[in-house]
Amino acid sequence: MDDALAKLVGGTAKVLSEKELAEKLKEDRPLRIKLGVDPTAPDIHLGHTVPLEKLRQFQQLGHQAVLIIGDFTATVGDPTGRSTARPPLTREEVLANAKTYTDQAFKILDKEKTEVVFNGEWFRTMKYEEVLKLNARVTMQQMLQREDFKERVAKGQEVRLHEIQYPIMQGWDSVEVRSDVEIGGTDQLFNILVGRDLQKEEGMSQQVVMLMPLLEGLDGVKKMSKSSQNYVGVSEAPNEMFGKLMSVSDELMDRYYLLLLGEAREESLHPMEAKKELARRIVARYHSEEEGRSAREDWETRFSKRDLNAADLPELAVENLNGKTVIEAVSFAFESSFDLKKSKGELRKQYITTGAVQLDGEKLNDPHATFTAEAGQVLRMSKKQSVRLA
Repeated sequence: MDDALAKLVGGTAKVLSEKELAEKLKEDRPLRIKLGVDPTAPDIHLGHTVPLEKLRQFQQLGHQAVLIIGDFTATVGDPTGRSTARPPLTREEVLANAKTYTDQAFKILDKEKTEVVFNGEWFRTMKYEEVLKLNARVTMQQMLQREDFKERVAKGQEVRLHEIQYPIMQGWDSVEVRSDVEIGGTDQLFNILVGRDLQKEEGMSQQVVMLMPLLEGLDGVKKMSKSSQNYVGVSEAPNEMFGKLMSVSDELMDRYYLLLLGEAREESLHPMEAKKELARRIVARYHSEEEGRSAREDWETRFSKRDLNAADLPELAVENLNGKTVIEAVSFAFESSFDLKKSKGELRKQYITTGAVQLDGEKLNDPHATFTAEAGQVLRMSKKQSVRLA
């Protein structure tokens, strides 16, 4: 049990409390481990997988994973960390997102050992009298202790009444599924504590609060998010996923091992080899072992062996580039092949004048020179992005 406790606590930001968790583990029964998700978008990135990885650890130790799909709460929107109310989603949008979300989540979780429930099952059947009774269990003062609500009120920004319902609904989910442990991000502490209070009022054993750290993005500074462009999407192509992971710092690599794979990296491995192994295993988890090996081989061909001619590169018609200036050609290649928009100033300072832009190994340092190339040549724009001209 000590080994199990150490494994489960590993990588967490906070557990309330380890003593309670140890006591529950001593009961020698499958604990019910709750993770609630609001599928507000169809795709998830590695930051979203951190609590899923912890849920998987519980599964591997024989406990019952309970994945709550917030088909009701997602139509309200979690106000955590928001300065304004979230735009409402229709139930149809939520259900469509839930399908792709669960498809991706089951690349981590054992589907056969996961209990999937939709909280609309109980909230959509509640009578208004029951809603009022549930609301009577908490005070406005409690709700306004939330930092995001408190800040908005102090700034004179509106707090919508339906937003105040959200922590109560999340807490009631814990009562409905009789959770022993709830997993969430560090920003979910308030909501999970509401669940403990409601369970206590119902005469139930209170759930353990297990908070997971928010995963830093590829920059190692900001939280991983699409808006910060520092994310790795679970559904991204294997080679793109591998390449992004190879860009992280050694320090961040250690956190990724712990939070995304649930283990410490092998100290005997050289940091570069450890990073390649991290990237290979993550690609394998979300695609396949074969694609994990292939992505590693492709990366080594491109960057370790410096053999771009043998690499699997996106193709770009040479007639779309010839006759343009070098800066125009590189801008077009970035946007058409990698969906990346670069300003002329950025291209000139960071790519062209630094020698990063090369045509078959020959540096193109003059941004205003006329671009001339032939089919079969390789245009390298940066260490990560190259195209084969066709």
